[in-house]
Amino acid sequence: MGVYKKIKAYVPDMEGLLLLVLLLVIGSSAFLIAEYRRIYLFLEIILQAQGLEYLTLLIAMLALCALAYTITSFLATLVSHFIAFRLEANLKKAGMDALLEAPFSFFDKYPSGKIRKMLDDNTALTHTSVAHLLPDLAGVLFIPLFGLILAARVDWRLCIFMLVTIIVGALIGKEMMGESSFMAEYMQAQEEMGAHAVEYVRNMGVVKIFDANVKSLKNFYDSISNYSDKVLRYSLSCRVPYVSFQTFFNSIFLLLIPLGFYFIAKGEDPILYLSKAVFYVLFCGIIFMAFMKVMYFGMHSYLASSSIEKIESLIQEMQADKMQHGDLVCGENVDIDFDYVSFSYGNHQVFDDLSLHLEGTKTYALVGSSGGGKSTLAKLIAGFYLPQEGEIRIGGRALADYSEHALTNMIAMVFQNAQLFKTSIYENVRIGNPEASYEEVMEALHLARCEDILDKFPEREKTVIGAKGIHLSGGERQRIAIARAILKNAPIIVLDEASAAADPENEYEIQQAFSHLMQGKTVIMIAHRLSSIWQADEILVIEEGKIQERGSHQALMEKNGRYAYLQGLYAQANEWRIGA
Repeated sequence: MGVYKKIKAYVPDMEGLLLLVLLLVIGSSAFLIAEYRRIYLFLEIILQAQGLEYLTLLIAMLALCALAYTITSFLATLVSHFIAFRLEANLKKAGMDALLEAPFSFFDKYPSGKIRKMLDDNTALTHTSVAHLLPDLAGVLFIPLFGLILAARVDWRLCIFMLVTIIVGALIGKEMMGESSFMAEYMQAQEEMGAHAVEYVRNMGVVKIFDANVKSLKNFYDSISNYSDKVLRYSLSCRVPYVSFQTFFNSIFLLLIPLGFYFIAKGEDPILYLSKAVFYVLFCGIIFMAFMKVMYFGMHSYLASSSIEKIESLIQEMQADKMQHGDLVCGENVDIDFDYVSFSYGNHQVFDDLSLHLEGTKTYALVGSSGGGKSTLAKLIAGFYLPQEGEIRIGGRALADYSEHALTNMIAMVFQNAQLFKTSIYENVRIGNPEASYEEVMEALHLARCEDILDKFPEREKTVIGAKGIHLSGGERQRIAIARAILKNAPIIVLDEASAAADPENEYEIQQAFSHLMQGKTVIMIAHRLSSIWQADEILVIEEGKIQERGSHQALMEKNGRYAYLQGLYAQANEWRIGA
């Protein structure tokens, strides 16, 4: 019933069809038992050679029962598949709708491969489970129940023998299903393996640095090993019960031989006993299949419930830590203030009571060791994360006071790995301002120094990125991303390692593009290439979540502190040469 309620919540318009499937399942079970009733009567007539005049009618009724069973089973499966497809589609829509509204922090927690795997696989699992869940109910519940009723009508002793068979089979079958906690572990291992597989395959075409590929491959290998270990452990735990289960159902009918001698000695009609024994042997196969379906039913029931729960849990995480926006359109200025802000990733504390004022229309460079909090600070400004304590303000007003549209238009970000879509260069830039005219888009491309990129292709700005083997270098992609930011014309610009991976030729073009992007804007620049920040109005050295130093390049060099030390290391690294 718990699974049924979860299913019904996502297909509320199909409650009538769910009831129809249940009725069809009951009907198909009844027709199957009626078919076996005719088989028993057929055996009686043939073995006793009496009532042969009814044989034709009996065969016709047997054929009708078989046909009715086939039709009702087919209809039950057809309708349940229809419901399953609708459930899968509705779950996927719910997941995608929530994903479009998910905060940036969610994507930091879940890599794209895992999100895709969880949504695709779990919605597919609900389809498979629901499509077979209700039809399997016939084999699990109604067929054995109706079979016992039929056996009682034939002979109460046969009913007891079948009941004993079912009880013993159930006890062995329970052990055969293995550890109850395995299914959750198995699904978790399968999800991790699939997620790492997607991430690894997607990264194969990219030459990566800092051993990222090695780490990705190791994660993939470890997930495969973990999955195989769990499957092997589960298989071994089921080995003895499964063999016992098979042996029991393939030999239980042998008990009918000594019982036959006993009952015949007591005066039982040998022909009548033989017909009952043959009927039991035939129906025992139905009981065996019912037990096999019990395992599938349990699996489908668990998978359907677990898959829906995982998608619902994923949707809840997408909605967690999401900023609640107000209706403010703009502030008095673009000054940025941090008031006693504390933020942590789980147990890792990044900022603790950080207070900071950044005056509008100035350029700020954030430098420091990796993990010190530079990127986190930029993401907090953009509203990608919510601080656990304190308040962040732009223009004297809290971020939550602004409407989502206003906050989005207020800040433009350019990351190290620029993300472009599989559409034309023109449309990729126009995303920055969907209402921009053709001339404005082309002017943004011009200011971002993209003319040489357009000249490479016959279709120029109409060239579709990623199509027909057309791919751009990292620096070229970065310039198109800068053109997008120029077109957006946001008053606050965040540059997160935006030129770190550019070659010298593209580095010059990117710096020229930056000069147009940054004019009259508040710029927060995160850089490890220290030669690119000398002209910043202020440089902030961030170490361990604290502002260690702050000032112009000249002032900080004269101070001879942490910034001067980093500049010395940078200059020393630039002098390194590979020996012959």
